[in-house]
Amino acid sequence: MHPFASYVLRSYYKASGWNEDNLYANFTRSSNAVLDFNVPRGLHFTASKSPNPLFKTSYTMTAMPTLSGSIGYIFTSCDLDVKTSGTVKFKNMLEHFRVYDQPRRPEGKEEEWLAGERVDTRDYLLYGRFYLPSRRLDALYSTRLSPTLQASIAAISQPIANIPPELRNRRADPSNIMINLQHDVGKWCTEYTYSAEDSMWGVRVLHNFGRLAPGTGENGETVSASANGGREGIKRVDEEDYVEGGLKGRVSLGAELYFSAKERSAGVSTGIRFSTMPDATPPTAQVPPPSPFDPPSTPPPPSTPSLGPNVHPVHRPQPPTTITALFNPMLGHIQSAYTARVSRDLTLSSRFDFNVYSYESEWTMGAEWWLRRSPRTHSDDEEVGESKDELEQPKVSYPSALGEIHGVVKARASTNNDVSLMWEGRIRHMLVGLGVVSDLSNRTKPIKAIGLEVSYFSSAD
Repeated sequence: MHPFASYVLRSYYKASGWNEDNLYANFTRSSNAVLDFNVPRGLHFTASKSPNPLFKTSYTMTAMPTLSGSIGYIFTSCDLDVKTSGTVKFKNMLEHFRVYDQPRRPEGKEEEWLAGERVDTRDYLLYGRFYLPSRRLDALYSTRLSPTLQASIAAISQPIANIPPELRNRRADPSNIMINLQHDVGKWCTEYTYSAEDSMWGVRVLHNFGRLAPGTGENGETVSASANGGREGIKRVDEEDYVEGGLKGRVSLGAELYFSAKERSAGVSTGIRFSTMPDATPPTAQVPPPSPFDPPSTPPPPSTPSLGPNVHPVHRPQPPTTITALFNPMLGHIQSAYTARVSRDLTLSSRFDFNVYSYESEWTMGAEWWLRRSPRTHSDDEEVGESKDELEQPKVSYPSALGEIHGVVKARASTNNDVSLMWEGRIRHMLVGLGVVSDLSNRTKPIKAIGLEVSYFSSAD
């Protein structure tokens, strides 16, 4: 489950038009959502409030295994509708598998003029959190310098008296400041980072092959529909040129290089990712499902069994799939992952890690299963005694005929005998997460950790 601050940050990126998915730092986000979910340790409570669209507060408390807490404040330049924990879309609060949309060139903020002078300001976000009793302070400042350029400064400050003795002997100071600059033009995305604690400089590059999102040229510039042959969108996968067998999608290639002047060390990594098109669904699935209150429609005529030798029938659409491979030549680490949604509510993922120097390997498998409530029908509403006028009114709790999502179950197992199970759902107006981590090789203590997390946030609207 996303912390409230993380949820607000994602909402800010979406409101300001920034695509955080087009980053090499999030290269393996699709598989990590299924295989690297965080299981709460102990008992955690979070209460947040949004007094107005610009300002948010958050309070957390950990009751077990130790008593601790934190206070956080967030301020943004743009209005954010974060809703409440009882009305927010459930999937927006979870890190789940999805095939991300095609990259596009970020659009800048609309210009505002008053009396011949430009009065609009660039978007920014301010975040701060104070932890008790450790007295640690976290801070973040993020701003858009231009439509394609974003900068952020993150800082951590912790008193030396609260540093554990083992870290003091190593002369390791957890206090740090990090500067990050991101340049995204759609097809290319570059990140530049600097960490003051170890004087580390880094650069990340991500390149997307193939066409960009509708309205974006090959070089990242925005084009109109007339310049694109009058087409405002691209073809769906089932409308593309026919290809016999295999998956169809796009390929992304990325690399990372960093150097630490203090440690006099360097590192490099590279990766490749294949993703199916996000609209790889049959045409009927892209049309909203019929409401049970709508009159029955006439069934379509049967399809023609043969379309001729030069016309290929509409083949079965490919499942949403992401395949990634990473390689770190200096450490000798190789990682490959395969993730696919095999049905409407079930996603399976597999990852293999191998080191060419030590021959150590690990195989991790995971699953993500969405839980849905059965959709209500017209007869069910009549049984509870609802009037005809009430039936004609739209219901917020009835999103589609497929059933409302009310929870998700995640499971992970690896060759290291670690097994994790996580359930996340909504109980009334609260978001709840319950998880357990076990070690099958330890017969005396098979349960390593168990935790419960409860989150509630509200809005003044």
